[in-house]
Amino acid sequence: MRSVVQRVSRAAVRVDGETVGQIAKGFLVLLGVGMEDSSQDLDWMVDKIIGLRVFEDEEGKMNRSILEEKGEILLVSQFTLYGDCRKGRRPSFSAAAPPQKAKALYDEAAAKIAARGVLVETGIFQADMKIDLVNDGPVTLLLDSEKTF
Repeated sequence: MRSVVQRVSRAAVRVDGETVGQIAKGFLVLLGVGMEDSSQDLDWMVDKIIGLRVFEDEEGKMNRSILEEKGEILLVSQFTLYGDCRKGRRPSFSAAAPPQKAKALYDEAAAKIAARGVLVETGIFQADMKIDLVNDGPVTLLLDSEKTF
């Protein structure tokens, strides 16, 4: 499982011109699900995102989590995180999970984040989405569950 986590001061996702999810201060999380991903990968990813200490404390150091900051998360499905561009000019997405599996883990991720006490907004799975954000910092992190086990 892969994600791009951006610390934002605000973010919104639109589908067909309509805002379907928006947050104030927190994280925009682009989440990609791979063919081999499991609940273990999902649990690791949710724990990592919730536990990231990238918000500034009173001394200006990145030392506070999204829970401590009372931040929000905009979670957007992003299969293109599994795009393999090593050969040719057109990415291969063969390592991305099929839509049914990806949607189930995406929905489970949103539920698990919410269960941890973080307000979660989402995009619409498989929709053509437009994302507006203000990256705060900028802080952008890449997380990959395959690189931990």
